[in-house]
Amino acid sequence: MKSKITVFVVLLLVMTTVSAFAAGGQEGPVFINVASGGTGGTYYPLAGAMANIWQDNIQNVNVSAQSTGASVANVNLLKEGNADVIFVQNDIAFYAMNGQEMFKDNAFKDMAGFATLYPETIQVIALVESGIMTVADLKGKRVAVGAAGSGTEANARQIMAAAGLTYADVTVQYLNFNEAASNLKDGNVDAAFVTAGHPTAAVQDVAATKNIRIVKIDAAMAAKLNAQYPFYTKTTVPAGTYRGVDAAVETVAVKAMLVVSNKLSANLVEQMAKALFANNDRLTAAHRMGALVTIPNAQDGMSLPLHPGAEKFYKSAK
Repeated sequence: MKSKITVFVVLLLVMTTVSAFAAGGQEGPVFINVASGGTGGTYYPLAGAMANIWQDNIQNVNVSAQSTGASVANVNLLKEGNADVIFVQNDIAFYAMNGQEMFKDNAFKDMAGFATLYPETIQVIALVESGIMTVADLKGKRVAVGAAGSGTEANARQIMAAAGLTYADVTVQYLNFNEAASNLKDGNVDAAFVTAGHPTAAVQDVAATKNIRIVKIDAAMAAKLNAQYPFYTKTTVPAGTYRGVDAAVETVAVKAMLVVSNKLSANLVEQMAKALFANNDRLTAAHRMGALVTIPNAQDGMSLPLHPGAEKFYKSAK
């Protein structure tokens, strides 16, 4: 009987201290799992650096970074309570919150924005020989739009719609980046949509043997997209990014972002934001994209309501 009472008291103490932290106190420990992406991508090294930053700078927290299937998988991990902080594209987060695209009729609203990080560029790659100069010129062409149900495929559909096109106007090929690159090299498709940080290895592979063009998405089309889909931001692919692309090209991007569970307290999330932005050098050391994780950029393309703790931090940082 005595041992049962002891176990009960210990459990009660643990529950009390965790609850106190959730309410804004500093007791703990609190365990935070960060869901990233594949070990060969950008999310994973940044997640590892963030975990170390938070563990080193916030008292009584234990933080781990987990390799995952990235954006869509991470939303599901958050929904299942198996992650507390996730890396996700801002368009995927928007779809999840609003029950659209791959989350149609399956909205998940118990999440909040923490920060946007860096652009994932939407590159419309066309063979020069195809004569494609604008998005409207895709009409009647063979177009790789990304894997079926992917974020890239949604981007392709939305961007073509902004140019007055539907899938009925093109010959659609549902191909991932590597498949699209192979088909461009073989001349089996005329153009491909690629959503990824530039330079993208698959595009470099095509440019090594074929003359390519990055199709311009100008400011007017970007504004039209952004009016309907708030997650799009303007960006530029610099001259020389790929062989034969000798001038800078305007386009749009979605943003990699951090999303947190609403179960995390405002006090904890505010501390996480302070620690993260005070240690940008450690993010940059982990991956060059870390250099873009800054306070001025942190709400650019934000597609979710901010967590109260993040909102408080940004107001105080002005």
